Amino acid sequence: MKQGVKIAIIGPESTGKTQLAKELALMYDGFHVPEYARAFIANLQRPYTYNDVVTIAEKIIEDWNNHLASVQPVFFDTEMILTKIWFEVAFNKTPSNIQTWIETMQFDAFLLCKDDLPWIPDPVRENGGAMRKILFNKYRDEIEKTSTPYAIIEGSNAERLKNAAKALSQLTTLPDLSDNAQQVHIRPNPRP
Repeated sequence: MKQGVKIAIIGPESTGKTQLAKELALMYDGFHVPEYARAFIANLQRPYTYNDVVTIAEKIIEDWNNHLASVQPVFFDTEMILTKIWFEVAFNKTPSNIQTWIETMQFDAFLLCKDDLPWIPDPVRENGGAMRKILFNKYRDEIEKTSTPYAIIEGSNAERLKNAAKALSQLTTLPDLSDNAQQVHIRPNPRP
C-alpha cells in the first residue's frame, strides 16, 4: 500500500499555519494534524518549562507515528524543527535526541509560511515584532540542512492557499488544485 504525502507547515507565530493546514487537508481530502503546543500551553496554570516542551515534542512524534501509514495526504500544523528552535530560543539548549526526532520525521515537503501577515497577539504568543523575521530565517536555515524540498508561502487568505497548492504540485506528487482555492477557503476560528 502506498503511503500518503506528508507535509510540514511551519513558520513564525501568526503566519496562518493552522488555517493553511486545515484548508489544504480539506482541499486534498487529507488529514490535518493540529498543533498540540497551543492547547497544552493555554491550559497550563503556570509558565511553561523545558520539560513541558519535551512533552510537546513527544506528542509531535506520537502524532507522526499515528499518521505514518496513512494513504491520504497528511498536513502537520507543526513539526520538530520548529520545536528545536523553540528549545534554543526559550532555554538555550535542546534535548540530546532532538536531531534523531527531526530525522525520524521524513516529510515529503515543507511549506514555510512567510511573516507577511500581521502579528495578532494572544495569551500564548510571545514572538512578535522583529523576532518573527529572526525565527523565519532560523526555520529556513534548519530546513535547508535537510534534503527535503520546501517552498516559502506568502499572500493572504485564498492567495496563500493557492500559492501553497501550486507549490505542492511542484514539490510532491499532489496535483495542482490551486484553481480550487476560492472554493475551499474556510473561516478562521477567532482566538481569545
